[in-house]
Amino acid sequence: MDTLVINIYLLAVIFLAVAFFYSSVGLGGGSSYTALLALFGAGVQLIPMISLSLNLLVTTVGAAVFLVRGHARLRLILPFLVTSIPMSYLGGMLNLPRRLFFIVLMVSLVLAAVRIYFPGQAKALELSPRTRLVLSFICGALLGLIAGICGIGGGVYLVPLVIILGLGSAREAAACGAFFIWVNSAAGLLARLQHSSVDLAPFIPLAIAVIVGGVFGSGLGSGRFSARGMQRVLGSILVVAVFFLARKIF
Repeated sequence: MDTLVINIYLLAVIFLAVAFFYSSVGLGGGSSYTALLALFGAGVQLIPMISLSLNLLVTTVGAAVFLVRGHARLRLILPFLVTSIPMSYLGGMLNLPRRLFFIVLMVSLVLAAVRIYFPGQAKALELSPRTRLVLSFICGALLGLIAGICGIGGGVYLVPLVIILGLGSAREAAACGAFFIWVNSAAGLLARLQHSSVDLAPFIPLAIAVIVGGVFGSGLGSGRFSARGMQRVLGSILVVAVFFLARKIF
């Protein structure tokens, strides 16, 4: 708690607002929570612990709904999960040096920001089934490792990968995102709870804020905002965080 340069209740209000606007357009916002924690001075152990916990809370309902309604095609993301789960757990066990951790986090946020501001038009590549499977294993391992180390669930990267690898449509990929983030967050958080002594109790206000913001955002704000426009506005958090992380590193 003493590493934060902002009052925990003020940060909770900010998190509530972010959760509200993200959920109002059907988005998660895990990368923004990570970026905010980095901006306000959270340490290398706190950032992934809190982010993974919030990811788990935010995506629990969505993942359950997708599974019950049959929208999340487990066969579609199973190759990703096979490698992402153990790698997320491994990432959660790692205690990287401060400088290396912030470098990995900065690169992850840069890639997420590029994905937000320059989404492009993902097109399926002509690949053999075996090549698709191998690439799915490799990409799943990388996304899982990032989730465990930094606390970023990887959903922002999964959607274009599913399309590029020709595994499903954009809607199918998006439907699998919440479940993918939930599984990786659970694996990474489990590892960190077993190998870290960080007390998460002081950060309960952040969890409450995210839940409240998500509930009201999805219920009251749905359809009132442009998904692309809101994503770009909130993506500015990532850009600012990258700037300050670069100053810390260099």
